[in-house]
Amino acid sequence: MRNFLFELITNRVFLAAVFSWAAAQGSKILFESVKYGFSRERLTGGGGMPSGHTATVTGLTTAAAAVYGPGGFEFPMALFFSIVVVYDAMNVRYETGRQAKVLNEQRRQRIEAGEDPLYDRPFVEKIGHTLPEVVVGAAVGIVIGLIVGLV
Repeated sequence: MRNFLFELITNRVFLAAVFSWAAAQGSKILFESVKYGFSRERLTGGGGMPSGHTATVTGLTTAAAAVYGPGGFEFPMALFFSIVVVYDAMNVRYETGRQAKVLNEQRRQRIEAGEDPLYDRPFVEKIGHTLPEVVVGAAVGIVIGLIVGLV
């Protein structure tokens, strides 16, 4: 077990993903705190600038390419994993957030009309990403992936 943990925390591909996520999430907390005030939801919540999902998988993919090259299984596996995650963040999760806004508006209208809401609490609306959020997340992941993967 001890050898496993040592290998994990010295694995450049793993570290690139972790550092990319931390940089994106940390900057997201900072940007949103300046703009809207501190929110505990931003510590772990999805959505927002930059995309932590995109930064994480792009850092992973970039470091896999830097460490192992394109000839092995690591880079293509990371690349297709990244495509699925980014597609999901921009499309599936983004649409889910849009639907949550509509449902929350209906909930608010029912409460204002004196009716019981159909659900106890509002749905989380900020869970997906826009194209600019994904592009900045990708830039974060590429830069950190290159730095960690090539060092």
